[in-house]
Amino acid sequence: MKYFFAIWIPVLMFVNVVLAQGTITHKVETGETINDIAKKYQVTPYDIYKLNPDAQRKLSSKMVLLIPSKSAGLPKTSVSSKMESKTSNSSAEVKHKVMPKETLFGIEKKYNISDADLKKANPFLETDGLQIDQILVIPSKKMLNSLNAPIYHDVLPKETKFSIAKKYGITVAELEKKNPEIVSNLTVGYHLLIKGNPVKKTEVVPAKVINAPKYISYEVKPKETLYSLSKMSGMSQEELVALNPELKNGVETGMVIKLPAGTSLATGFESKEVVDLAPKNKSGERKKLALLLPFNVAKVQGDTLNTVASRLKKDKFLNMTLDFYAGALMAIDSAKTLGLPIDVSIYDSEETKNSSNVAAIINTNNLQSADAVIGPFYQNNAEAAARLLSANNVPVISPLSKDLGNPISNLYQTVPTNEMLKTRMFDFMRAKKGNIVAVVDKKKISVIQYLQQNQKDVRLVPLNTNGTVSAEGLKAMLLPNVVNYVLLETANTWMVKTTITALVSAMPHYQVQLVILEPNDTLDSDEISFLNLVKLKLMYPSVTRDNLTPEGIAFDAKFKKLNSITPSDYATRGFDVTFDAMIRLMQNKSFEETVDSSVTEQFENKFEYSKKEGGGYINKGIYIMYYDSDLTLKVAN
Repeated sequence: MKYFFAIWIPVLMFVNVVLAQGTITHKVETGETINDIAKKYQVTPYDIYKLNPDAQRKLSSKMVLLIPSKSAGLPKTSVSSKMESKTSNSSAEVKHKVMPKETLFGIEKKYNISDADLKKANPFLETDGLQIDQILVIPSKKMLNSLNAPIYHDVLPKETKFSIAKKYGITVAELEKKNPEIVSNLTVGYHLLIKGNPVKKTEVVPAKVINAPKYISYEVKPKETLYSLSKMSGMSQEELVALNPELKNGVETGMVIKLPAGTSLATGFESKEVVDLAPKNKSGERKKLALLLPFNVAKVQGDTLNTVASRLKKDKFLNMTLDFYAGALMAIDSAKTLGLPIDVSIYDSEETKNSSNVAAIINTNNLQSADAVIGPFYQNNAEAAARLLSANNVPVISPLSKDLGNPISNLYQTVPTNEMLKTRMFDFMRAKKGNIVAVVDKKKISVIQYLQQNQKDVRLVPLNTNGTVSAEGLKAMLLPNVVNYVLLETANTWMVKTTITALVSAMPHYQVQLVILEPNDTLDSDEISFLNLVKLKLMYPSVTRDNLTPEGIAFDAKFKKLNSITPSDYATRGFDVTFDAMIRLMQNKSFEETVDSSVTEQFENKFEYSKKEGGGYINKGIYIMYYDSDLTLKVAN
């Protein structure tokens, strides 16, 4: 690992000294404000924010900002308040240099603008006040419309008022004032107003409308009945008939009915067939791929307390980055071996959860002309990159984030969300016509709520007063002649042992299979018999698979030869994401077209992209894994 660290530090330092034409860079000093920097270069804070969106959230020392050069900034003039455009009503920006004795009232009167609008365009006035030599932006009508546009947020699972407020740089009190309905309770899916005023009823809001049902078509399969459709969709028979009056005359194979988007049947388990994309590039045009990886070189070099070696031992995020990078290097080497005409550039995104150097990298290195970008790692940084490149429709591939995120047309998220993993598991069990029951610890309130709201046909096994499982009660819920899938959700060792014992004793009379929705450390403890888990064919949804094919074994061997260690999940993912992106760029069609038409599979990861509501893509490539009788993990068919 030290070998890689030694290589990429000088390479990345060299890459980052190249400057884009028309801009210069500025390294923020301790105590500097945006206003100070704007004064220094005779530009407005608004000019700086346009090139460095991350600076609006947080300005930290040693942060590198992209600054418009003087030719792009305010022209030199001895006349105070000389305008760059002839009228304040045009769409062009008007800039005003504050002179001695000028007041906000005088400036606002001069340009016929309100105090609120002037401060919206120049937010630093709220904190710094009016100062001599400040450069103010006098907003046009077009700019005011964009500043006044309301910002909304749809609440995702596990989000809190505090996390949402922090994300948008406001207080919980401000959030509750805008949305008084959430004072007592924050509901998943609620449409929050973050900034601005609510849109009037006559205006169109380009956002998800809660409780407005949307439907998809579903083709009835052979042997399906009104009862089975009701059970699998989580709807009552009356609700199905009300939505599809033709069902009154009976259910027929091939009949196309309507179902609300999001129901279990609507999501469907069947996926597209995996194809092996071969390189095709009739034009011979060289493609450009950029990787934005969080090496954080400056932070490592500035660490006077820890050596590189000791930092590698402590810093899990850095190790994850280096593993991903090592896998990506193998993918790049494979592309060279195949003779793929792709130029790959690697940049240090210098990112943390709340900041990055993405804006400067994109503008300095003209990534607007790239064919695809992989990274950054954090969701909000990947979204920032996608927004900056959306006008050029450059695909931004988010390699590691599990968040559902915001809908951005050119953002491709490669990791399925936890909700998708759960849904795919239930879809699989229903596709097998199984009987699904759940053993859930009373402490797992969120799991119980999830089942009640999203998996209504799943029956909960009643527990004894002391919270233990009754073997007879569990067996009474099992059905003959079908597979009985028993979902187990508890971290209580005794509860796990009694459930497993009950299921093993039921095996002579029933088909049973144990299911979990996410990793459970209790099952890995010495108190739980691994052989019993194999007997029950423990099954779970997974983003990755174990690749025991000759190709997979060869990949592991080659990685170990190069790096003296076996590849971690992050290393394999680095290869899979990078190689998949490169092979899609070689298809004589746009990246988006390959995503719409082809499901691919690399060593451990599947890429089955699906359009998100509102824009962008999410990967639905999920494996259902189970322990087979030969003690190995296999993919369920």
